[in-house]
Amino acid sequence: MKAVAAKRRRFGYRRIGVMLERKGMIMNHKKLYRLYTEEKLGVRRRRGRKRARGSRTPMPEALRPGERWSLDFLSDTFGASRRFRILAVNDDCCRENLCLMADTGISGTRVARELDALVRVYGKPASIVSDNVLCREALAA
Repeated sequence: MKAVAAKRRRFGYRRIGVMLERKGMIMNHKKLYRLYTEEKLGVRRRRGRKRARGSRTPMPEALRPGERWSLDFLSDTFGASRRFRILAVNDDCCRENLCLMADTGISGTRVARELDALVRVYGKPASIVSDNVLCREALAA
């Protein structure tokens, strides 16, 4: 059992039991588990992803039009079959809806094209917010 566990480190006791049965060593699952735990062959659980600690500073209010735009994606379905998505762009100061674009699929290039068209009409915003995350890198390009 130790040799199989050393060779296959991510295998649990049940999978090791199958490997041992293939080699002709048939064992009760309770006995196999007891031996597995006595030998301390347990597979370590993987840890979850790290999350941000501490308190976040509140986002400052947009004081004039064109200072900050909010970008959001909405999704719904046509009945029970086809799915469609909507790109919504709002000006945070005056709560004006700048763009509502609906399609069955919205690619990144399509979003960039729509934002370029909005910049031509309304001017370049100081920042764009998507899901409360500030996107300054997108404006730098």
